[in-house]
Amino acid sequence: MIHRLLELDKHLSDRLRLSENARLARAIAAFLAHSGDSWFWLAGLLLIWLFNQGALRAIAAFYGLAILVLAGIVLGIKFIVRRRRPAGEWGAIYRNTDPHSFPSGHAARAILLAVLSWTFGLQPLAWILTLWVPLVSLARVSMGVHYLIDVIAGWLLGFLMAIVMLVAQPLLYSYLPSIFLT
Repeated sequence: MIHRLLELDKHLSDRLRLSENARLARAIAAFLAHSGDSWFWLAGLLLIWLFNQGALRAIAAFYGLAILVLAGIVLGIKFIVRRRRPAGEWGAIYRNTDPHSFPSGHAARAILLAVLSWTFGLQPLAWILTLWVPLVSLARVSMGVHYLIDVIAGWLLGFLMAIVMLVAQPLLYSYLPSIFLT
């Protein structure tokens, strides 16, 4: 049963993969695939945290902490499951530093950020991130560094992690006041 599901996943993922000849589509997909990189988000959030006060500073710290906790959980799951990435050339940095594909950290991070943005009432950011979630996630599949099941698992994990972080928010704020308060 699992073998059949994995074969179907591979087949569907292969069908979504962009041809080397589709240069414009690949360039757009590559941009979207990289737009979910954790270092990009953490660097931006650090700048917001450094140059702001009050609620915006606290939100930036909360997002950054959520991304770091999620990254640790994703990495742990990847090393337990050890599903190899699809064969391919694109994404050498991902293939070399993280050869495992399940779950997709980019998909998990994308939905985490979208859910948190809705919860904090950050419009229009919440709308933009909600539209961005499937784009960055499917770009990872179309560029050949993830399978569809990796993305779906990432969405579930990211959503659950957002809920856990929101439930833990009062505790985090009380134990780490220097990070969240000015």
